[in-house]
This record gives sequence, structure tokens and C-alpha cells, in this order.
Amino acid sequence: MKEGKNMDHKLSETEQYLWNFIEHHILEIPNYSIVKLSEQANFSTATIVRTMKKKGYEWFTSFKHHLKEGENKNINFSFLDKVDKGIRRAILKNEQEVVRTINMLEIGNIEDAIQRIKFADRVFVFARGFSEMIGQEMLVKLQLTGKNCQMHTDPEIIKSISRKLTKKDSVIFVSLNGETRELVTAAKNCYDAEIGSILVTANHSSTLKDYCEINLVGFKSEGSYFPDYEVRSRLPLQIIARILLDAYVLRMGEN
Repeated sequence: MKEGKNMDHKLSETEQYLWNFIEHHILEIPNYSIVKLSEQANFSTATIVRTMKKKGYEWFTSFKHHLKEGENKNINFSFLDKVDKGIRRAILKNEQEVVRTINMLEIGNIEDAIQRIKFADRVFVFARGFSEMIGQEMLVKLQLTGKNCQMHTDPEIIKSISRKLTKKDSVIFVSLNGETRELVTAAKNCYDAEIGSILVTANHSSTLKDYCEINLVGFKSEGSYFPDYEVRSRLPLQIIARILLDAYVLRMGEN
């Protein structure tokens, strides 16, 4: 359990016993008043207040507030132990994709992508299939910032436009596996013409990654609940897109 700030004072033996009691009953503590904790732990309220201050909390109520904040930030695994195995697996699969995607992102690449979008006269978003939903969200948000942005999903139009871009343009490719044929063709056209490009993907070894200038790669869990169809989760792409666009908007606000 994380502690508060200013933990300069070592606990006395009595205070340590109290703290051990609190840690052992941590799930019940948010529902305790200081009087009830005093009764349950058999320690005075003065000892509780003193222990809280040594642990960096102004009052017992601020410690409880800290615990309740933590409940909203972390998965309640004690709750997951009670649910159906299938539901538990689905929850943890999504949690893994979110956490590992965030951990995989390179801050330098996000910064480069922000600069690439900022200085582009026009931004083109190319996406196919289920990834089009992510691309559409990026399109709308970039347009709301005043950016000249357009999105294309038709394979022939994507290939055609990729041959007509200038060095003042930038392209964002959104692709889960990074192997969609028309996107690879368009990326190669951009590469040959030295057009700035950003890739949002979940495949570290994709062909698209070889042709794109800036790569933002997320984590894609193995397996699919719909193995007969290409409808895999785009959650990693959504996380990357949201972080990139939020960071871009914040940066533009600073300027």
C-alpha cells in the first residue's frame, strides 16, 4: 500500500501494531469511522491520528479518501475472484491491452508525431476495416483543432492520393496488423516521395512499420473471441490515438 507524503517519523511499536491492523483490514477501512477503528483495533483515537500523521496523512479521513481514490484507479481483484471465469478473462484481457500499450509507448515518438502534425499543411488519415472507427475519431478531433485534415478508406483512392502528396503533407496510417495491402502500397509511395508519416499499429514487425517515419506501437493480445472473422479489438489503437490527440491539443493550447 502506498503511503502519503512527509513520512519522516518512524512508527513506535504500538503505532506499528495499529498500522499492521489497518493493512490487514484495508478493504473495510474506508467504511470505518475513527471511533469504530479505535474500537475494532483496540487503540485510542489519539494513537490513530498520530500514526496517520507519521504516514503522511493530515487526518484519518484524508487516509480514507486516499484509499477510495485508489479503488477507482485499480481493478478490484477480490471482486474478480467471485465472477464467472469468462467475464474475468475478458476484463483482464482488456486491462492487459491498456496497461501494456501505455508502457510500450515511447515519449520521443509521441513528441515527434505532435511536431509532424503541427507543421503539416494537410494531414491525411488512411485506415481500413474496423480501424476506420479510430481514424474517424482522429479526423474529427484534428478538424476541431482547426487542422486541415481528411480521411480516406477506399483502397483505390488511398493509393491514388498517396501518389499526389507533397512534402508539406503528413499521413497517419491506422492499422492493427500493419499488413493491409493498399496501406502498404500507400506507405511505400510516401516513403519514396519523402512524405512524413505516422503509424498507429499493434504489430512491431509489420511491413507498414518499415515504410513509416514515426511508429506508435501498442500491445495486441493473442487470440480472438471471433476467430472466424477479422474483428479483433482495436483497443490498443484507440489508446494510442487518444494519447496522441490529447497531447497534441494540450501542446497547441500551450502555444
